[in-house]
Amino acid sequence: MFPIQPKHHPSLLGAISFFIVIISLISFFIIKVGTTPHIPIILGIFLLIGYGLFKNISFYDLQNGLVEGARTGMGAVFLFFLIGILISSWMMSGTIPALINLGFTFIGANWFYAVVFSITAIIGVSMGSSLTTTATIGVAFIGMSDALDASLAITAGAIVSGAFFGDKMSPLSDTTNLASTVVGVDLFDHIKHISFTTIPAFIISFILFAVLSPSTSSTIGSGDAYQEALAATNLISWTSWIPLLLLIICTFFRVPAFISISISSLAATIMAVFTSGLPWNDIWEIWFNGYTASTNFEPVNELLTKGGINSMLFTISLVILALGFGGLLFVTGIIPTILTALQKRLKRIRSIVISTAATAIGVNILIGEQYLSIMLTGETFKGIYTNVKLPKKVLARTLEDAGTVINPLVPWSVCGVFIADVLGVPVLTYLPFAFFCLLSPIITMIFSGKTFETKLKKTK
Repeated sequence: MFPIQPKHHPSLLGAISFFIVIISLISFFIIKVGTTPHIPIILGIFLLIGYGLFKNISFYDLQNGLVEGARTGMGAVFLFFLIGILISSWMMSGTIPALINLGFTFIGANWFYAVVFSITAIIGVSMGSSLTTTATIGVAFIGMSDALDASLAITAGAIVSGAFFGDKMSPLSDTTNLASTVVGVDLFDHIKHISFTTIPAFIISFILFAVLSPSTSSTIGSGDAYQEALAATNLISWTSWIPLLLLIICTFFRVPAFISISISSLAATIMAVFTSGLPWNDIWEIWFNGYTASTNFEPVNELLTKGGINSMLFTISLVILALGFGGLLFVTGIIPTILTALQKRLKRIRSIVISTAATAIGVNILIGEQYLSIMLTGETFKGIYTNVKLPKKVLARTLEDAGTVINPLVPWSVCGVFIADVLGVPVLTYLPFAFFCLLSPIITMIFSGKTFETKLKKTK
């Protein structure tokens, strides 16, 4: 919970009413007006400051709540800077191109939908961005599906499922870093823990896509075009795997994420100097603005032109604003009042986990923004998990299972609008086949509460 005390204690009805007003304002601007989420959050901050002043809270206390709220996310902010550097350095060293190339070696196999799901998942983990993966490899797979006369709806469902598997499991993912930081869990502990629900969802999804796949096998030429263009970059070599290996070793020895990512980034940068021959001046420019590919195959250029500190500034600014907004919700007493009411009603482990998942899903539906679904839900339930001695990593995992992966299933959400546009398949058309996204919250709500309830009973 934020390290600030409420300066006002509204009634439960008043707190819920004002919270609904704030959420409605954000929803209207994001869904109806189509603005970036920064704008309604700033307007929400103005409204909360006005509400606080009207309730005789001093501006100093309101400003302190705003600053303290933002301060809780500084760990995530610094990680986001490093992630931008890591992505650009992994591009220069050939690590990400090597991972993408590995994925395409399987493209001529049977089980088309299952292969699309698996390759998109591999590339999603290596890229750390579901939207980038969808807009590049996803578009290519949609074209392949059309050429094979396969179902565009199922193909789109496989693409979305794989992309958001990568978004959940990649240490490069901003949502993965955000969920772990908001809750206060080590990044790699968080990734290890979400595998308990993510791997079963992946296996079930793979089986479903395999069953639905056309029976005929076909070698698809577009995959060869990608591999030829990747080879033409001259980035891929045996040394390309070293930065990834270093990250895995650091994870195994539980080295903090900040240090692990720094070591991998520096190693990748040094290797890029020797393998790619890039001068140091260009290296530092790429660190800030990202890597720019220049092959003769435009889809690969779009795939590899990525990374850099500059690419993370949108996310960083949104995180700071949203956490400052959350700080004001605490100092005005709105969230503490709702929290107190929840704490009185939520006693059983299962009900807490289900309520957390339902809240994250609800914020996605109402606002259409996955960052806010993670941050608002995480800050609201963190104290409840502490009170019942439920590990915070369970909260972080639930935020990902019901927050990150639900956004692409909401037609008016940021991810939903983007994916429907780039794939040319409406959200409601691919929704029934986005098996991984549908299964993740269900598995969390059915199994995690029972598992931890049993463990807690044994420790008493």
